[in-house]
Amino acid sequence: MRGYKATLSNPHTSDEAKKNAQAMLDRLGGDQPRDGLYEQSKHGKDPTRVMSGLKAAHHNPNVTDSGRQKAEEKLMEMNELPEE
Repeated sequence: MRGYKATLSNPHTSDEAKKNAQAMLDRLGGDQPRDGLYEQSKHGKDPTRVMSGLKAAHHNPNVTDSGRQKAEEKLMEMNELPEE
């Protein structure tokens, strides 16, 4: 959807391309983001990305001990603690 939105606002894009971009946005449900994309998370974040970030922090030697501990605790809450 972002690409179609960018096409609509680009002054160097032809009218035909803008017409096509608008048609595609309409077919996809309009130009507003869908509410259901991130329903799984209470904070509106993609849970897969949150988990990936926590796993990276857990293994990163540059993260403080307390930061790694917090990441580990959150991963335990999610039942996703990585294998050592």
